Amino acid sequence: MNEIASDVGFGRKNPKLKNALLQHKTLSLAGFSERLFGLLFSGLVYPQIWEDPIVDMEAMQLTPESRIVTIGSGGCNMLTYLSAGPRKIDVVDLNPHHIALNRLKLAAFRHLPSHKDVTRFLAIQGTTTNVQAFDLFLAPKLDTATRSYWTRRDMTGRRRIGVFGRNIYRTGLLGRFIAASHLLARLHGVNPEDFVQARSMREQRQFFDERLAPLFDRPVIRWITGRKSSLFGLGIPPQQFDELASLSAEKSLAAVLRHRLEKLTCHFPLRENYFAWQAFGRRYPLPHEGDLPPYLDAGAYEAIRNNAERVEVHHASFTELLAGKSAGSVDRYILLDAQDWMTDQQLNDLWTEITRTADEGAVVIFRTAAEDSILPGRVSPALLDQWHYDAETSLRLGAEDRSAIYGGFHIYRRKG
Repeated sequence: MNEIASDVGFGRKNPKLKNALLQHKTLSLAGFSERLFGLLFSGLVYPQIWEDPIVDMEAMQLTPESRIVTIGSGGCNMLTYLSAGPRKIDVVDLNPHHIALNRLKLAAFRHLPSHKDVTRFLAIQGTTTNVQAFDLFLAPKLDTATRSYWTRRDMTGRRRIGVFGRNIYRTGLLGRFIAASHLLARLHGVNPEDFVQARSMREQRQFFDERLAPLFDRPVIRWITGRKSSLFGLGIPPQQFDELASLSAEKSLAAVLRHRLEKLTCHFPLRENYFAWQAFGRRYPLPHEGDLPPYLDAGAYEAIRNNAERVEVHHASFTELLAGKSAGSVDRYILLDAQDWMTDQQLNDLWTEITRTADEGAVVIFRTAAEDSILPGRVSPALLDQWHYDAETSLRLGAEDRSAIYGGFHIYRRKG
């Protein structure tokens, strides 16, 4: 196992990620899938996080006393939480590319001159002056590792920071997956970018019914969606594929993906859903077209800028960070979908630390590929009995998640 992990690179360079991903023997189909996913996941995956922060905020009900631990991913939601002025946010991620991106986004709020400059840097494509803004305002303020990351040159000789002068949201594993999906659709006569021309919910529904839904009946697409590797570009590891495939009698994800795409395209007005803009337009909307992510709202700018020093970004696992904290020192936990990847032992280790560090009134939120919570039957009853599963609110807020990727949204509250 270690030799193969080292050969593909990600195990040698990122042992934390290797330990989280590898669960099967090297010379097995499952083991090969895990190592292929690990290789792909070892680069930048999510330029933008794909969990709806409005849902998170309603579930958590943050206060000025909130002490948060969250997985970083693309960094957008961490900044949204910061707009509520919590006492402390610890951001963890196993991917060093996400660490660099989170630190850069924080620096943009702290050191760029104005809200317009932040919006231009993080939301407007084709702005070559963003690179100059980095050199002038951000590079001198960054820690050595983060500055080195963004000034490093790629195989074409361009500095990494150059993506902010083009369109960072077309980069990373997810950006390439969306590009490939667009190409596949166009080969079948459908241009997904046409969706952003819809001017009403009726037109959105019509576009889905007449142009997108039929694609999932095409033999090539059904074959592709039956392969685990086909969804690695969404950041879905082999374990999550198995969970999703269990929802279909055919063990193909075509029906599952069609259902979730229907939610993304038809359940929310396009103007209010920046996730749909990224999926179909491959950019954020312009001011006359729709809303930006909430952390880029002008009303949130001052709070985020003033509170940015309350965030600490760690290259660590969730369990590892919590193990170093004292009892009762955290009251909000955001796990994204990370538990879908975990073995039973990893889940129990995690919830042991969550329960130990949880203060009175603590809240845990997470998402799952399938609809049901994965904890019952896997996490020790002695741990779960200390938590209340808020099933009604979980179901309601899950339906309101505009990203539409996940099957379930889950809220656990510490019992008094």
